[in-house]
Amino acid sequence: MIFVRYEKWNQYLKFYPVTTLFIVINVAMFIIMALDGTYRAEASGAALLKYGALSNAVGLPGIGDVESPWRYLTSIFLHGSFEHLLFNCFAILVFLPPLERLLGHIRYGVLYLLSGIIANLISMGAYERAGQIFISVGASGAIYGGYGAFLYLALFQRQKMDKASRQTIYILLAMGLIFTFASPEVNVWAHLGGMIAGFFLYGLMIRLPLGRKIG
Repeated sequence: MIFVRYEKWNQYLKFYPVTTLFIVINVAMFIIMALDGTYRAEASGAALLKYGALSNAVGLPGIGDVESPWRYLTSIFLHGSFEHLLFNCFAILVFLPPLERLLGHIRYGVLYLLSGIIANLISMGAYERAGQIFISVGASGAIYGGYGAFLYLALFQRQKMDKASRQTIYILLAMGLIFTFASPEVNVWAHLGGMIAGFFLYGLMIRLPLGRKIG
């Protein structure tokens, strides 16, 4: 079962440095934003936008240029509440490490970040087409990119994943999709876009020369 974490902390840091880095950045940004009052009850979406949230709400005063392309990246490391941070960091901590060992540190980092960026691009396009204003933060798109990569493994590289792990992926994705559509606050397009991106990015990586050293 590849999703059972048995490592000690020093082993975890050694084996999964990129995963650890992503968690540290998420927590550090949350602390910085909390100290700045971002999560006070009276704080608005402008507080999130100040630190790099993604939005199509152009023309709002005091938040800078919401159309800046760097927001597609920075929003991946921001979270709207402590519960949001806790849920995503738990998913990164527990479920994504096997992907780092499988792909290697660099390819894993690229897949994670590209999945998050593509998920944000898809979100922007979908909300723009629907004529809806949105503000989006969170690592969910990148996390679902990891899930999409695991789905590719479960379907097309079954020898790399035991039966219990394959079943866990199917259950995780089913429950995730149910939660995605059941919760009105969830960015549906980020979850779906991230999963699709991760699925195809992983499939592409293992076909590239740099992606052949897999396993």
